[in-house]
Amino acid sequence: MCHLQLKTLFFVAWLLGYVAFLLSIRRMWTAKHARSPLVRSLVMNMVNEHEAGTRETHEWYRCCPDLLGESVRPLFIQSHLDSDTKDFLKKSAEKSGWLFTQLYHSLVSTVLSPVVSRTSINGFLGRGSMFVFSSDQFQELLRIGPDWTAERLLDLGAGDGGVTEVMGVHFRQVFATEVSVPMKWHLQRRNYKVLGIDEWQHVGFQYDVISCLNLLDRCDDPLHLLLEIRKALVPKTGRLILAAVLPFQPYVEVGGKWERPREHLKVKGKSWEEQVTDLSHQVFPQVGFEVEAVTRLPYLCEGDMYNDYYVLDDAVFVLKASDDSEQSVQEL
Repeated sequence: MCHLQLKTLFFVAWLLGYVAFLLSIRRMWTAKHARSPLVRSLVMNMVNEHEAGTRETHEWYRCCPDLLGESVRPLFIQSHLDSDTKDFLKKSAEKSGWLFTQLYHSLVSTVLSPVVSRTSINGFLGRGSMFVFSSDQFQELLRIGPDWTAERLLDLGAGDGGVTEVMGVHFRQVFATEVSVPMKWHLQRRNYKVLGIDEWQHVGFQYDVISCLNLLDRCDDPLHLLLEIRKALVPKTGRLILAAVLPFQPYVEVGGKWERPREHLKVKGKSWEEQVTDLSHQVFPQVGFEVEAVTRLPYLCEGDMYNDYYVLDDAVFVLKASDDSEQSVQEL
């Protein structure tokens, strides 16, 4: 009898403990009581997964044409959420749910961030892939078909090469630049020719397409960079694919710290449309470029234990050398 009573006591104690555990878990899973970073991250993951399915993603692509300059308005291409973008978002959400991987990434980032750039940390960890445009969106911007090919592509600040791969299928030779050593390893594994940041302008040949994606606001001399790009393009047919995060807020990363660039490029306007117009009318003509096409796209980055993904507003331009480019550059 005593033995049976002891078993019953243990069972009741276990049952009460189990119920208390469930109640505490239920309490923690509400955002109000999610005080620990781990629980907060789990809650946010659940919320983000729900929001990703319900968020009005068309806002990422929304443009008010009436707010664009009159000469820019007919150049605007309306983009939409497509299958490639959805696939990227889905994979990002899946990676964000890898709890122990994300904990490891968070620990390494915390330890290294005071002395190592965020880009290099991401390259070392194999995370933080970017998504700028899909294959279909790239083709529509350049007005090319799936089978179109050219000789040379140069991707400046190519990161891990994920976006380079979208463009690279159309070119017989693919070149890239990257400051981060771990990112260079990723590019070399993809068999891209990695050039030095002071080498790509002096290789003895020119490029059919140069991409400068979300780099203009992260370099010390943006206007000088654009001048160098113009000289490196094949005359007449060469094109620059330029993506800029708007609103335009230039900073450069130095040893894990953010600093103001040496050359301050001021872009006027408060709205996305106003800044696109100012870039098209004031900035690009200074360095001998004119706009051939422009669209609004989300600049997506893989997330972490706190968010499935991160998103910024991008303006993606196709630029060509203007007919009076030499005169414009001389005046500059």
